[in-house]
Amino acid sequence: MTVIEAYLGELRTRLDGPVTAKRDLLREARDGLNDAADAYRDGGWSEHDAQRRAVEDFGPVHLIARDYQAELGMHSGTRTLWKLILGVPMMQLAWEFARKWTFGDWSQLAPTPDWYRYVAQFTHGSVFIVPVLGVIALVCMRRLSRRMDGAKLVKTAGVLIGEAVGLNLLSVALLVIATGLIDASRLFLSVPCGILMVLWVVLSVRLALLARRSWRSCATIVA
Repeated sequence: MTVIEAYLGELRTRLDGPVTAKRDLLREARDGLNDAADAYRDGGWSEHDAQRRAVEDFGPVHLIARDYQAELGMHSGTRTLWKLILGVPMMQLAWEFARKWTFGDWSQLAPTPDWYRYVAQFTHGSVFIVPVLGVIALVCMRRLSRRMDGAKLVKTAGVLIGEAVGLNLLSVALLVIATGLIDASRLFLSVPCGILMVLWVVLSVRLALLARRSWRSCATIVA
């Protein structure tokens, strides 16, 4: 194994994040190292020494990995926020449309307890609050990127993403549990409503997993 490939292999093991973004960063690193090694070879250095000097100029692997991991964390966090901003309200709107089109007015259902109305109001309110939190997080990430280093920015973004995703997951979980206690059939007013409800739960869990990846990126940077 060449010096450059050994360096890239160690760098690869230290990074955690989206596969495509990780591959692009490693490709850029390889291109830069190869260009530097070519310059040293043209200057009369041997193959091994040219690669060794290129690696030394590039920087210690643990420092490069820290910067690259911060970039991966930002990439992952941004993707999660956009899915949150667009996905949550779209699922709510789609479900409401399906309910009106395939089921009709809520008056067809039996009266519900007062406490359930509070749960429903909390869930419906969260549908609007969550995207707003997502937009705030995106704006903060853009503005703070000019004032914070990558590691601190990723940690801050992880907190903001966790709050937005956590609120969405909590609201969906409360709605599903509360509806199940009253009448589980309300979760499946019609086939389209049932499918969309399942998709909403899957989306919420997926967002939680993506948020967890952002937190894991923070831990990797600290390590």
